[in-house]
Amino acid sequence: MRTAWTDLPEELREGITAHTGRVRAIEPAATGNHADVASTLHTTDGSVFVKAARKAGERDGPEVRSLRWEAAVNPHAREFAPRLLWQVEAGGWLALGFEYVEGRHADYAPGSPDLEVLAKTIEAFQALSCPDLVNRRVERRWEPVTDDVTPMAGNALLHTDLNPANVLIAADGRAYIVDWAFVSRGAPWVEPAILIKWLIRGGHSPRQAEQWVSRFPSWAEVPSAVLDAFAAAHAELWRRRSSDNPAPWAAELAALTRRWADHRCP
Repeated sequence: MRTAWTDLPEELREGITAHTGRVRAIEPAATGNHADVASTLHTTDGSVFVKAARKAGERDGPEVRSLRWEAAVNPHAREFAPRLLWQVEAGGWLALGFEYVEGRHADYAPGSPDLEVLAKTIEAFQALSCPDLVNRRVERRWEPVTDDVTPMAGNALLHTDLNPANVLIAADGRAYIVDWAFVSRGAPWVEPAILIKWLIRGGHSPRQAEQWVSRFPSWAEVPSAVLDAFAAAHAELWRRRSSDNPAPWAAELAALTRRWADHRCP
């Protein structure tokens, strides 16, 4: 459960309003779960999106670590992400203020024009050199569920969580990618592979989803057996996560990844 703005330590609120001006209205985010506070603040100086998390005593908890990671990566992703404007650390909390983007969540339904915008955005950020600071190896996520993760290794910049809620489509048609908490380094084909489940959730059949991601050259170069193994591993990963987490969204992702795995290995 997220913390209300009025429940934040006074010194943290004062530090934030020193950057924003007086807060006129607060609009909590409807989605996301990687921060204790995620809200748009409408202030005397304009609007800003704020994410904040509470430390675990003297140490950073997982949410604070995610925010520090986002802050470190942001300068390298400014072409695709809202800019980080400021940071405030006070009262045992860390808060980040991001450029406010007026937009809507992407539509992943078959035939949606948002999919073309998404494809161009993925192609653009995969053409960048992965910053040295991104040292998380994406293949390590699957080590508990598959014997050989070497095909996933590489040096492409991967967002790894391109669910529709993390893709904002602005009025000018530009896509902004938010929530870079899981950004990693790996083989470029892993990004569209992870995206498959979200395309299925958007209304694609597994076959249609694969046809859509086949536009990426990196996908076309991957042996079928590697994709079979990845689909099975992805389904097993989410089966385990849903067993440990009773939240409905975890069960849904387990079902979506299983649909893809069953399609590849009936």
